[in-house]
Amino acid sequence: MHIIFGGTFDPIHHGHLRLAVELRERFGVASVALVPAHIPPHRDQPGTTSAERLRLLELAIEGEPGLVIDDRELSREGASYSADTLRQLRQELGAQAPLAMVVGTDAFAAFDQWYEWQAIPSLAHIIVVNRPGSQLDPSSQAARLLASRAAEAPSQLLSRPAGLCLALDLPLLAISASGIRERIQAGRSPRYLLPDAVWREIRGKELYVGGP
Repeated sequence: MHIIFGGTFDPIHHGHLRLAVELRERFGVASVALVPAHIPPHRDQPGTTSAERLRLLELAIEGEPGLVIDDRELSREGASYSADTLRQLRQELGAQAPLAMVVGTDAFAAFDQWYEWQAIPSLAHIIVVNRPGSQLDPSSQAARLLASRAAEAPSQLLSRPAGLCLALDLPLLAISASGIRERIQAGRSPRYLLPDAVWREIRGKELYVGGP
């Protein structure tokens, strides 16, 4: 199965990386693909350029074969829509290959506001990672979708190409990219919240020092 984990990764940190490793091990796949967004459609614009965020990702996963980078969204003009990315991947992987995208409950709560959201379940499975303090409104479109397409175990996603939603509880590290940016702007160290190589690059290039 091909699993993609998208985000702005602004910057990449140990919370992102540990989640990706947990997913790889839980599903028994060779790798999980990190997909950095060029222009995120549902959140503030990143605090660094796409090239800078990509470089930080490369440094973060160096020496870890279980994590790979898929930079296709960085080469597309305009907003980075998941539906477009999944269509490209479906064409490349073929109609029968299991494909899944990862999303947290906080982002999934607004799923019915995503671009062409109705098409996504036909393109891929959706792995919804439960985040502490974030719950779905039972009457929401997202909750109804999750219930109507619910899978009980990761193995079910391996048996078909798309169409299922799996809610997962994984051990998560309470680290936020916004918190890291705030620390840097305040002149405080974010060391141990992100890989040392990433922190060295941020310091060397003086990233995140000028604004939110």
